[in-house]
Amino acid sequence: MGALIGVVAAVSVTVVALKTTAGADCQGALPLKVAVAPAVEDVVRQTAADYQAGQPIVDGRCVQVTIESRAAADVATELPTAQINPPALWIPDSSMWAAETQKAAGEVGTDAPRLDVRKSLASSPLVIAGSEQAMTKLGWPVTPVSWTRVVDPAVPVTLSDPTQSTEGLATLAVIRGLLGNPDGTPKPELVSALLRVGRAALPSVRDAFNKVTQGAENAPVFTASEQNVMANNRSVGERRVVASYPKEGTLGFDFPLVRVSRPGEHSGTESAAAGFEKALRSPEAAKRFSDAGFRNPQGLAPSGWTTEKDGVNGDKVTLLKAPTTDQVSELLRTWGAISLDSRMLAVLDVSGSMAEKMSNGQTRIEAATQAALTALGLMPDTSDIGLWAFSTDKKPPNDWISLVPIGPLGEPLGGKPRRDVLVAGAQGLASIVGGGTALNDTALAAWRFMQSTYDPLKINSVTLITDGKNDDISSIGMADLVATFQKEADPARPVPMIMVGLGQEADMDALRQISNATGGKAYQALQPADIQGVLLDAISQRRCRPNC
Repeated sequence: MGALIGVVAAVSVTVVALKTTAGADCQGALPLKVAVAPAVEDVVRQTAADYQAGQPIVDGRCVQVTIESRAAADVATELPTAQINPPALWIPDSSMWAAETQKAAGEVGTDAPRLDVRKSLASSPLVIAGSEQAMTKLGWPVTPVSWTRVVDPAVPVTLSDPTQSTEGLATLAVIRGLLGNPDGTPKPELVSALLRVGRAALPSVRDAFNKVTQGAENAPVFTASEQNVMANNRSVGERRVVASYPKEGTLGFDFPLVRVSRPGEHSGTESAAAGFEKALRSPEAAKRFSDAGFRNPQGLAPSGWTTEKDGVNGDKVTLLKAPTTDQVSELLRTWGAISLDSRMLAVLDVSGSMAEKMSNGQTRIEAATQAALTALGLMPDTSDIGLWAFSTDKKPPNDWISLVPIGPLGEPLGGKPRRDVLVAGAQGLASIVGGGTALNDTALAAWRFMQSTYDPLKINSVTLITDGKNDDISSIGMADLVATFQKEADPARPVPMIMVGLGQEADMDALRQISNATGGKAYQALQPADIQGVLLDAISQRRCRPNC
């Protein structure tokens, strides 16, 4: 597949051709393919043209350079398995992608390429960018815009997809540094922040620039490289986007040169690659990088950049430590889980004990409702959500009642968006509290319903919140319940059950048996604040369920 994608992608290749490929000293051509990040394409293309003007010859063949402009994320995905015409040199915009590709190639085997990550050719820091109006609201230019404002729910912010753009990945790494756990697992605050910005995520940073340059003064702020801001303003002929350098520090785009070699490459490729690398590191190439808005590899900017003219100032910036390869992988997994579309049935216990108060004075049902509404507010309109309530006196002979049928949050339901109907349904739960805890029959019914209506395009799950143990003596027993789950389970239609026990009285043994039998997970929330945390943790683990 990677090889086929590489063939398809080749239609966008820019070729810098030789003036001649044959002659007294040149018998045929030696191809040298170079994959480059779009930001440096013009500089590399100009350098290649000068290099070719000297008609470089290796082993009697003229070197023919081909420049392919590709996003680093695309190359990183394809390179470990690409067999047809892979690049001999690669200039991604960040070493993060090079390291991720090295790791992936090592897992493929002997047929994978060998990557030699060499020194940077240029650099550019990640900045917070936006229209002058939007940035002024955040304190610019009097004070640097803080990363904490980027994760502030009150600030309109958008993020470019971190699986497709280095700007998005670098931003994700910075936010993780602020809100992640030392072991790399996400804190609830991180999951919440990513869910919020993820709802407005754009395919690329170019889309974010377009929102501003097309006149949308109220367009959300976003992150970009300093060079991108300068290049955008130059292309539109005026300063339309301004940059702020976060006071906590930032990550840098370092544009390393990566030599990509594999068994069977053309004889002489190593020498040709070394020759072109020398051209890329020449004073002439360095000036081209500088003229294009890049800093040198040490992070120093040329003099003359001004906020008034360019939207950037070129001052010295504090660089944060780049994430490790394992941290990058974890970031991408977390984003992948968070960005997945959900199909979730929320099942809340409304037995009489849910009226008891917790440590903050809220009743258990109030605390559960508040946490559920917070999580609901972070889900995109494409998520399918439904709401059930259960106790022993709800709807004989059943112990549960459907309050809101499952469907997309943005879909109209009774003249209102389903999201609003769910909010109203959750807020009304306190008025129907009463009866005992009908755990077993309800859990089975919810699981069977989600399995029978399974949507293969979404992550299907049940989230059940309860504070007690099964009180319905006429219901199915735990041993039979577990056996039924195991008998009726369909690997093609997994429905993990996320079980949340409120307080000390929750039957955690039963909840664990149910979650284990369905490939889910059981949590205990002893304090009101714990409820939201476990719901967000469950969301962050959706990708691996039911095989975590």
